[in-house]
Amino acid sequence: MTNNFTHLLVIPSLFIAFASFAETASPPADQVSISAEKQLAQLKDNIGIFEKNVEITHGNRHIRADRLEVHEREDLGDNKQLLVATGSPAYFEEKQTDGTVMSASADEVRYDVATRYLTLIGNAQVTQAGQKINAKSITYDMDQQLISAEKGASSDDRVHTILVPANSKKTKSKGQP
Repeated sequence: MTNNFTHLLVIPSLFIAFASFAETASPPADQVSISAEKQLAQLKDNIGIFEKNVEITHGNRHIRADRLEVHEREDLGDNKQLLVATGSPAYFEEKQTDGTVMSASADEVRYDVATRYLTLIGNAQVTQAGQKINAKSITYDMDQQLISAEKGASSDDRVHTILVPANSKKTKSKGQP
């Protein structure tokens, strides 16, 4: 009985926590807005699934994907949320405090909300402040600003990084996107 009651509480919490579809002029910073053509919920596992043309906005973060899974579990820490976006590719963007935009794309994008840890798997790319990294997989600790990129185990491809001199970055930020 208690287990069934818990499952009944999960449905509203998924809708409240993950899918506020009402449009507002300036949404609160903690509001999460998800739009998709299809939505499912695996109540037993506390997973919300959004499919087809998925867009999620949370504060200064934006994700676009073909499919998004929202996992909510105790073992994920304070915020207890893991977002797993897949696509061809899936996209993640976050506006930084200095006004620059960090953008990332991969076949699979995993974002741990509590730790702000981004994992990109398959055709991974991160671009920030004119710098670009391409690799088979990339992990990014956004709070510590630590990036690790690796080539595929059975691949001849290598990690590729493009660095832009500081004076080029200033020119770019003064009028070019």
